[in-house]
Amino acid sequence: MSRIGVAFDKARADGRALLVGCMPAGFPTVEGSIAAMTAMVEAGVDVIEVEIPYSDPVMDGPVIQKASDIALSGGVRTADTLRIVEAVAATGAPVVTMTYWNPIEQYGVDAFARDLAAAGGTGLITPDLIPDEADEWLAASEAYGLDRTFLVAPSSTDARLRMTVEHCRGFVYATAIMGVTGARAQTSEAAPVLVSRVREVTDLPVGVGLGVGTGAQAGTVAGYADGVIVGSALIRCLLDAPDQAAGLAALRALSAELAEGVRNPRR
Repeated sequence: MSRIGVAFDKARADGRALLVGCMPAGFPTVEGSIAAMTAMVEAGVDVIEVEIPYSDPVMDGPVIQKASDIALSGGVRTADTLRIVEAVAATGAPVVTMTYWNPIEQYGVDAFARDLAAAGGTGLITPDLIPDEADEWLAASEAYGLDRTFLVAPSSTDARLRMTVEHCRGFVYATAIMGVTGARAQTSEAAPVLVSRVREVTDLPVGVGLGVGTGAQAGTVAGYADGVIVGSALIRCLLDAPDQAAGLAALRALSAELAEGVRNPRR
């Protein structure tokens, strides 16, 4: 069974949602990103989403774009991401990789699947890859026992939604809003409807991403979703800090706040 699936089951048994925390690989440095993700786990984040920095991140808002630019300027490569995955997986937390498809094609789909599995990664979230065009990835994920998480949106038709979730393994990523990533003042009103639609066609857990930035918002999303996915708010802790120590302290504090939120869902 999927390691992330096991983590979702454990959270469900505890009467709460799962907390997924996202951080770009190599931000602010390779070692700094390992320290940041380890701090997130220690503060209560259940699953770490390691994003491969990419020069044209169509779904990412300004915070993740800036962090990715810093990582790329520092020379981070896909091979560095695999080393980061291995280091973070050693904490015992499941590690999933979020990536645009071009870096995987450049690396080699089968080779990347092999190396990701060897590093302890659980699978991929692929925001710009749809199941219709994913034959090579579907085959590689089967060969190496990796999860595949495709995205559904409020605009997805019933037919598209059903087809997409049929190709998912591990969990389904429901985008709460139409737009790019980034914390917002209010959570999406469309997200609960989307989660309900997904649950009509699959038993897979549903994680909701885009827009969550506080413990209260995490608790609201945890009231209807199986997982709460947070990226920009966590990344901003490091971007806005005067130094690494302050950044890690802020990151730990927000991670703990979000973890408390998912443990007290607002139904």
